Amino acid sequence: MVDLTVGLAGIRMDNPVVPASGTWGIESQKILLEAGRFRPGALVTKSVTIEPRPGNPPPRLRETASGLINWIGLAGPGIDRFLADELSVWLSFGQPVIVSIAGKTPQEYVHLAQCLGDTRISGIELNISCPNVGGTIIGTDPQLTAEIVRATRLATGLPLIVKLTPNVTDIAAIAKAAEREGANAIVAVNTFTAMRINPNTGQVIISGGLSGPAIMPQALRKVWEVCRAVKIPVIGMGGIASASDALEFLWAGASAVAVGTANFGNPLVMAEIIEGIAGWLEQNGFGSLEEFRQKKAECR
Repeated sequence: MVDLTVGLAGIRMDNPVVPASGTWGIESQKILLEAGRFRPGALVTKSVTIEPRPGNPPPRLRETASGLINWIGLAGPGIDRFLADELSVWLSFGQPVIVSIAGKTPQEYVHLAQCLGDTRISGIELNISCPNVGGTIIGTDPQLTAEIVRATRLATGLPLIVKLTPNVTDIAAIAKAAEREGANAIVAVNTFTAMRINPNTGQVIISGGLSGPAIMPQALRKVWEVCRAVKIPVIGMGGIASASDALEFLWAGASAVAVGTANFGNPLVMAEIIEGIAGWLEQNGFGSLEEFRQKKAECR
């Protein structure tokens, strides 16, 4: 058996595949368990906010060529109900749990991190990159990114994983700011801003974030840039739908990969990707993922 274990920001994972925040729920996890297939290396929750959020009015989703535009708006129950009703279920699956949090100010991120301090979670994802809640994306500003990471770092000893937006000129500068202020890992990248317009009326149908295979080559380039800018681990994501997609991100320097939109069409896709990575490593003479990482050639 090929050893797929990964040590990421102090979190030991059985394999390098995790779900993207907001694309994998408790019921999806149950489906995977019932199928008896490989489970993700860690579980990542939907982003939690301080107060309950109804989210944006519909339409919230629209398929487009090789992709999906979402305008969900971080709908969720708020931190109090999450802790009371949901977290124990996530922890019951027996895998590392990373809780994604989102806010508008450093103080909100600090509060959320403090609320999670006495739980048994394995890490916190700082979502500073959601493009569909209105206003400016926090993660486009290196200074504000630094302030949020610095403040949250002081508020918790848990591993901090910072999720970046691709909607910037220099993503490496944002990644460096997060690393400098105490981030333990980077997630790259969130969705690309996108929209559709009714060609007959000129009305905007939806304006939000584009995900899915359409963004994969662009996301891969962003991950390649981040991996060469920081020394901390990077979780690569953006349009991954197969083992071959995941391998491209691993070649680019990512320590792990996150799968998002593909989960909606196939709840078993992460298991298939894990199996595919293991098969490729075995066929190419690697006994472990770490061995591959040590021997892999520079991505050009």
